[in-house]
Amino acid sequence: MKKSLLLCFILVSLFARAEKVYDFNVTCQQAYHDITSLKLTSGQQLVTQAKQQNKDNLVPDLLQGYIDFFVLFFNEDPDEYQARRPQMENRISRFEEGTESSPYYNYCLAVGYLQKAMVAVKFNERFTAFMAFRKAFSYIKDNRKAFPGFLPNTMIYAPMQVVVGVIPDGYKGIAGLFGLKGSVKEGMKQMQGFVNSNDPTAKFFFNEAAFYYCYLLFYIQNEPQQAFQFIKQNKLDVVNNHLFAYMTANLALNNKQTDYAESIIRNRSSATGYLETPVWDYEMAFVKIHQLQLPEAIYYFERFLHHFKGNFYVKDAYQKLSWCYYLHGDMAAAENARKLLLKRGNTLSDADKQANREAKSGEYPNVTLLKARLLNDGGYNTAALNILAGKTIKDFAKPEEKLEFNYRLARIYDELGRDSDAIQAYNATIKMGENSKEYYAARAAWQTGILYEQAGRREMAISYYQKCLSMKDHDYKDAIDQKAKAGIARCKGQ
Repeated sequence: MKKSLLLCFILVSLFARAEKVYDFNVTCQQAYHDITSLKLTSGQQLVTQAKQQNKDNLVPDLLQGYIDFFVLFFNEDPDEYQARRPQMENRISRFEEGTESSPYYNYCLAVGYLQKAMVAVKFNERFTAFMAFRKAFSYIKDNRKAFPGFLPNTMIYAPMQVVVGVIPDGYKGIAGLFGLKGSVKEGMKQMQGFVNSNDPTAKFFFNEAAFYYCYLLFYIQNEPQQAFQFIKQNKLDVVNNHLFAYMTANLALNNKQTDYAESIIRNRSSATGYLETPVWDYEMAFVKIHQLQLPEAIYYFERFLHHFKGNFYVKDAYQKLSWCYYLHGDMAAAENARKLLLKRGNTLSDADKQANREAKSGEYPNVTLLKARLLNDGGYNTAALNILAGKTIKDFAKPEEKLEFNYRLARIYDELGRDSDAIQAYNATIKMGENSKEYYAARAAWQTGILYEQAGRREMAISYYQKCLSMKDHDYKDAIDQKAKAGIARCKGQ
């Protein structure tokens, strides 16, 4: 009898599953801080320590997901993906074993699936990405209903709501089929409330939330100055936090603040233990090409392309490298870069699509217009205008060059605050190129919409955003259409 009882006890002990917990203890808190600063070496050590402290604590699994995500998202290494992918799946299974009565149950699942979705996009697994995004959206929606006071819900749900609110037309039918509905206005309102909250939980997750918020301000709200003001007012550490350094440099480059971007990249901490990524070379290469410092740009583009094992923006990098050699007078090297462009990378991004199309055409940009473009893209507008000074469309032979000349003038006038001149040149661009495969006319319509929106003339702004959307089959269509949709949403208060 005693042996039977002992055997039953042993069997129960073996098969009973201990209840999972969600303990953001001191070790986990420090790990989260380090990981969201891209200090992945110390972050990994702390996660391993936290797992050893309590094998039933699911928070270390949540944190491990961030490490895997950052490594795969930034570096796109196929070998790393094969090694870490099973871990991502196992982690989701472990989350499913969690305690359903905890607000962290659905939250962890939402984060796990969201990370899976974003990584899948990088590796061209579109269906996997969409289904994972749908699951993440569903889990976080359910969690908001079950635990309305759980603040971390907002940090995940609000950005997803904004993204769904500006989803491209090609995906709207699928999104509607799966019940994905978003709102730019509501999502931004929620996100603003979260980053400005004094609640201890919101403060703990601030680094991650600030990263999302700045990108939403910049790209969806089209409020770049507010994004940089937020960075400054909140004293985001762009030296010791490499995630903030990357974000700020990346936004600065896209806002034509090249010198500021260069300062951020050069002054970030050089201590060991941060995520090693060729992305820094890619960013610095753009700094140098915008400054027309061609040998330096060549060096950084070459180094990026040598070390980067992914596919996103590879064709774009080869295009810019070929331009550097072209402007430097080395046509053999320019042609070699184009040959590699056609062999490597993919065409999932608009920039890569445009680079591929140009390479296939066999044509190179007009030297004068290319120099003006690179300087204007870097924010060196006076220098760009000097290059075009005294020229008219009659100085350019090809129709696409005449079109680009109008567009370049418009962009430079826009940047210099000469709004009436800019609108006149934008309209000339639209009239000349609305049926062209080049992006100039569509971008001109969007930029004109921005000028009217800033002037408070919302109906005029909407008409130009709609004109932008009406143009078909041009370069950068997905990206420009998304900006136009966001503009319409803002003007309509949606």
